[in-house]
Amino acid sequence: MTDPAQIPIRSTTQAHLPVEDIKNDIVIMKDGSAALVIEVSAVNFDLLSEREQDAIIYSYGALLNSLTFPIQILIRSQKKDISSYIELLEKEEQKKAHDQLLSALIKDYRIFVAETVKKNNVLDKKFYITVPFSSLELGVAPAIGASFRRATKLPYSMDYILEKAKNSLFPKRDQIMRLFARLGLKSRQLNNDQLTKLFYEIYNEERYRLGSKIEAKPVGTK
Repeated sequence: MTDPAQIPIRSTTQAHLPVEDIKNDIVIMKDGSAALVIEVSAVNFDLLSEREQDAIIYSYGALLNSLTFPIQILIRSQKKDISSYIELLEKEEQKKAHDQLLSALIKDYRIFVAETVKKNNVLDKKFYITVPFSSLELGVAPAIGASFRRATKLPYSMDYILEKAKNSLFPKRDQIMRLFARLGLKSRQLNNDQLTKLFYEIYNEERYRLGSKIEAKPVGTK
């Protein structure tokens, strides 16, 4: 009898992730559910007057109360990456090498920016809205204990799931983007490449950038 401890582990990290594939700007999960992700711009709330703050709060509350479907708000905080800006300053410093005074000023400014970001732990926040498509909308009835087991294959073909997901998700996407536009916020749906990058960063957090943090807040209907 073979010792289980001697059997090599062949499963990959991907086998343990809930994501099956990303196609047509939609994330397909292994249980047949799906989702699209919308990135939303931010507003500097502290710089607004009290009247403007109240107006945004009431408008945001009305937005949530008008929804007839669930969404999830994802707030992603990361240390500010200024490496490209520092490189730009270094290049400018080299270009101005003939002017010692200007070159020294650029160098001092570069050091000041780098130390300020490092000491104050400056964060770059990004805001996402996830719109889900449940596998129940495919007519898949959950079996007893299914929530404790990971699906091994899709319940229907990829094309069928995509078609159903598009019909459900796209009208919801358009409604959400219109509502945010009324608040003066810009929004865009993440495409395949952007979704792939986002998931890579999330699942490789320590390798990609230290100090990142993710907050997921489910938001239901009224």
